[in-house]
Amino acid sequence: MAAGPAGSLWAFLKHYGQAALNRYRKLHFLGKVFIWTIILFDICIGAAVIIVTPARIAQFLHDKAKIVAATRLGWLGTIAVMVCVSFPPLIGFTTLVTLCGFAYGMQGFYIALAGSVIGSAVVFSVLRLLFSKRIRAWSAQNEKWQALEAVVASPSIYHILPERAKGLPLMILIRVSPFPPWVYANSLFASIEAVRFWQFVVATVCLSPKLLLHVFIGSKMAALADGDERARMDTRDKVINGLLVGGGIGITIFTSWWVYKLVQDHIRHLHGLPSETDELAAEAIEEYEEDAPLLRSLSLRLTIVTTDQ
Repeated sequence: MAAGPAGSLWAFLKHYGQAALNRYRKLHFLGKVFIWTIILFDICIGAAVIIVTPARIAQFLHDKAKIVAATRLGWLGTIAVMVCVSFPPLIGFTTLVTLCGFAYGMQGFYIALAGSVIGSAVVFSVLRLLFSKRIRAWSAQNEKWQALEAVVASPSIYHILPERAKGLPLMILIRVSPFPPWVYANSLFASIEAVRFWQFVVATVCLSPKLLLHVFIGSKMAALADGDERARMDTRDKVINGLLVGGGIGITIFTSWWVYKLVQDHIRHLHGLPSETDELAAEAIEEYEEDAPLLRSLSLRLTIVTTDQ
């Protein structure tokens, strides 16, 4: 029994490691240069942390975070930034959620929740408005996307639910799952015509426990980042706060892996649909970045803009 979860986790990591390597190999020269630029940047950041010392950097970030928290409309600016990073292919949403806890403590949960709901709702509405015709034309020619729509819309999944809410539980599972990530999940649901706006909003609200955990981690990191507060702690308090941060991160990783595995198993073992449909739907979730019609449209437009410049 012990080898089962460990084996599944290793298969999970191996699969996405190989997928990342395959996608890197498919990149053109400039794309590979960009990847290595990011890696070099991260190395420089790591070196800076070692040279400047983590304590001084943590204190600097803590002071800036408190300035944002003390600003009259700082919370509104934070929500605005969260809305912006909800659009693909931008990143940083999870970091911003953690920073809500870092700057505002546990009260930052309300800011994170508002930013996530508003941001995802705006992205969903904008993408549906701009690409509705393209979605219909594209999905009609893609078997995986048709299978995913069939799975989400299948009334055989949950007989006890009313017809208008039949796909909601599966949407919630996919929303909580780490794959696809936040920005790609927004475009994923916008790409599926069977998903209604109210269902998407409800699924996003159900992300609250995950947001709360990230905010909690941020709040405990803030307590350890402030030199004055850290000086008032005895060794026991420091160890407890450190364990809470580490434990929170561990719980996040484990639950993310577990939910993702649950989503894949759930889709592949649905009753009332052909096994081929279940398998194609699961593959559509795994290959969201390559298959999503809205991501393909956005990537094409970004490439054209970059080329023109």
